[in-house]
Amino acid sequence: MEYRIEHDSMGEVKVPADKYWAAQTERSHENFPIGVGIETMPAEIIRAFGILKKAAARANHALKPEKMTDEKLAAISQAADEVIEGKLMDHFPLVVWQTGSGTQSNMNANEVIANRANEIAAAAAGAADGQAGNTGAGQKSSAAAGQAARLCHPNDDINMSQSSNDTFPTAMHISAVTALEDRLIPAVDKLIAAFRVLEEKHEGIVKSGRTHLQDAVPIAFSQEISGWRSSLERDVELVRLAMKPLSELALGGTAVGTGLNAPEGFSEKVAEEISALTGKRFVTAPNKFHALTSKDEIVFAHGAVKAMAADMMKIANDVRWLASGPRCGLGEIRIPENEPGSSIMPGKVNPTQCEQVTMVAVQVMGNDAAIGFAASQGNFELNVFMPVIAYNFLQSVRLLSESIGAFTDNCVVGIEADRDKMHHNLYNSLMLVTALNPYIGYENAAKTAKLAYKENISLKEACVRLGFLTADRFDEVFHPEEMV
Repeated sequence: MEYRIEHDSMGEVKVPADKYWAAQTERSHENFPIGVGIETMPAEIIRAFGILKKAAARANHALKPEKMTDEKLAAISQAADEVIEGKLMDHFPLVVWQTGSGTQSNMNANEVIANRANEIAAAAAGAADGQAGNTGAGQKSSAAAGQAARLCHPNDDINMSQSSNDTFPTAMHISAVTALEDRLIPAVDKLIAAFRVLEEKHEGIVKSGRTHLQDAVPIAFSQEISGWRSSLERDVELVRLAMKPLSELALGGTAVGTGLNAPEGFSEKVAEEISALTGKRFVTAPNKFHALTSKDEIVFAHGAVKAMAADMMKIANDVRWLASGPRCGLGEIRIPENEPGSSIMPGKVNPTQCEQVTMVAVQVMGNDAAIGFAASQGNFELNVFMPVIAYNFLQSVRLLSESIGAFTDNCVVGIEADRDKMHHNLYNSLMLVTALNPYIGYENAAKTAKLAYKENISLKEACVRLGFLTADRFDEVFHPEEMV
């Protein structure tokens, strides 16, 4: 491998010649060999850095044009766009398990964008040189190309008016809002729509309800499905509610929240620019001391994600219980048979989509604990557990989004009610005796149910044998389908 020599305030460092990163990234790459290639900084965070660096350059250009020139802005903007588009991901090698402020990932972004911007500026100057030919203007343009190679400095230009301490929490909020709005909510909305179709398709089917895994009074299958749908609709409401605090950005607080070295108006201007770039509403955090030290917005938002995971766990369990069998279980619904379920039992098919949902739900719940613990840490002016918070949050949203999508497409849309089994279970349920309470009283109804269970006879036979109702009167008042 070929190397070049880069330097920082601590001295010279060898860096792979084909990479845009520089000395500080390389030091982190060498000092934190933890989860390399596996637990790298999430792509969503890298993209958010591209957005905020471009927005910062625009804001600086408006507020400090003598420092952020037109030439610098153009080169930085193009380089940042390549980061946003994911074209430079190979130049972001750092792992989650680094400094808790995310400083090294901020510098990774600064170095990559600076070196790529310098390359862009040099190419532009070289193109101008080619057009000028061998004239005096050409000699002048060659000198400009040499200057362009040193146009942007990672700290002085890409990091202008910023600190790692305000950029990383800003990247967290940008990536969190984007992931929730663009990935999770659309996935859940699709599942909600699928449940609504199932409700309409199975309208009028009455089945036995269940509580405590025991028979309960009747319920319409469409009502049962509506409970699943409504749970998810409420979860979306909670996620949207949690997104509002995430719209507040720490950028402009710099190192400790005082805004040192950031020009007046930078906080507001950079939030406007980020909003313009993302198409989402972001505002500057009213108290930067809070924005740097507290991660309560992320904790709150992940709580909403966890609530959705909890509901998905419940829904997936309901589906696999109802589909259990095919002969020795409840067997009230049929779900798609996607793959063989056993290497030894021929013909066995398992509820695999339900199982992936429940495993993802468990992971999200575990991530919630990690995020909560991490948010409680850090001393004085900075939380220093931000990379692990970002990693777990974005993993939860990604996993849950993809899990819900697979569950919708490969299970829910193919759910079919077994009407015969539902009818059999309904009329075999002892809890239908509840319909007799108004006519024979609770205690006599209980005696009827117990006799029917003990003698393995119908409720009608038990009620008539005990003398509580005649056979005709029983038929007159006993209508399970009307109990829903």
